[in-house]
Amino acid sequence: MTPPFVRNAAARARKTLVELAAAHDRVRVLLSRSGAELTAAAERATAVAEARRAGVPDAYGGAYFGEGRDATGDREGRSGYARYDRIASNADIAGWLLWRNFRVATALDVGCATGYLVEVLRERGIDAEGCDLSQFAIDHASPGAVGHVRVANLFAGLPWADGAFDLVTSLEILEHLPPDRVPDALAELARVCGGYLYATIPSFGPNRSGPDGHLEGKVRPERVDHYYGLGPDYRGPVPEPDLAVDAEGELVEGHLCIASFEWWTERFADAGFTRCVEVEERLYSDVEPADLAPYWNLYVLAKDGADPAAVSPREPGRTLAELGLSHPLLGT
Repeated sequence: MTPPFVRNAAARARKTLVELAAAHDRVRVLLSRSGAELTAAAERATAVAEARRAGVPDAYGGAYFGEGRDATGDREGRSGYARYDRIASNADIAGWLLWRNFRVATALDVGCATGYLVEVLRERGIDAEGCDLSQFAIDHASPGAVGHVRVANLFAGLPWADGAFDLVTSLEILEHLPPDRVPDALAELARVCGGYLYATIPSFGPNRSGPDGHLEGKVRPERVDHYYGLGPDYRGPVPEPDLAVDAEGELVEGHLCIASFEWWTERFADAGFTRCVEVEERLYSDVEPADLAPYWNLYVLAKDGADPAAVSPREPGRTLAELGLSHPLLGT
């Protein structure tokens, strides 16, 4: 009969051989990859790790973009999308809005999700790129965005040169960041921006260029009256315990920074941006036929030295529909 210590040693030896074989296979796979693939893999790992350290929720996987959700569109009170496509995301309206109002050659969409806006901008003749924290989103990029979107995040540093893009966009992204990290994020947006920044951010309070913001849906229902009672001078951000939560008890859409238009305007100014109120007014007029003006809390920001001609509209006086945009919200 084989002594127990011999059997144990043999078992450990077999385990070691299996582990060595697995390690050999991993090394062989790594050696078969190109340098570009290895660099991309390292960048993805760094992006995710930096986002987690920064406090960005690791929640933007398939379920967030509608995977496994009710096909009828009922979100059942949960955050994320019941379905996520080019129509539901209103990417066509956003893309045509930008093409009409910004005469730019290059654009970067930060927080591009699956790249629908990148796709629309490229169709309109703008050399657009995109980046997102979500590996799922990039892996499921829209056909027209494939090869032009990648995983990256603001806190790790975006993989583009200073001033690389005439226009940088950030749609419904910045409110997902912890308030104390907003300055870092805006500094990185400013670094890659060579002219103008366009952002949409859920905001409350008086708005210099369009409909005022609201607190409903952003703050816990029982605290809404309290914050309205603070008056128009209250700027926020609203403390996290008072932020609205969804049916699963999580912060609605992962929103961490709910603040006023004036608070955001000050943060942009600190990062070197000047708010372009007259341009914003024009954009609000463009989206009004789609009834989006009260919901798209938008900002147009210029860096020092930005070319004013870059924000002269194409064919003023005509609506987006008259220019050729077809979308259900416009009845076309």
